[in-house]
Amino acid sequence: MRMSRPSPFLLGALAVLAGVVPSVVSADPINLSTDQVRVVTFKRPVKTVFVANPVVADITVIDSTRVFLQGKTLGTTQLVALDEQGRETFNDQITVLNQPGSVVTLQRGKAQSTLNCMDQRCQNVPVIGDAPEPFELATGQITQTEQLKRQGGNQ
Repeated sequence: MRMSRPSPFLLGALAVLAGVVPSVVSADPINLSTDQVRVVTFKRPVKTVFVANPVVADITVIDSTRVFLQGKTLGTTQLVALDEQGRETFNDQITVLNQPGSVVTLQRGKAQSTLNCMDQRCQNVPVIGDAPEPFELATGQITQTEQLKRQGGNQ
């Protein structure tokens, strides 16, 4: 008589249910606009929270189960949280978008520039594929602004 073995998927699912393997909470990807803040709440207390690209989004810790998540510039990054034992308890994609209808792509021959327009005023927002000059100008200003913010907080 031949005995069947349980599938690796079934064993893994049983291990998670039994608490042997820590489960990672992953909800739907989080979308927010530039300069928008959202509170992210973790199901369990966390010790470490990390944003893969702090130019795209940044976090401020409120307490062991909540953080403020701020959209800084267009793009996608990752938010990861670890518990007291260093186990990953949260891992989610963060996408920062502009308000619908406010992004304008200006095409001059082969050169492309991306603008964010609000209240009859437009400013460069660097997007991969933009011409080097406006892209480097905008990213340089973003980097400089971030450095000034950090210096202002350390004085």
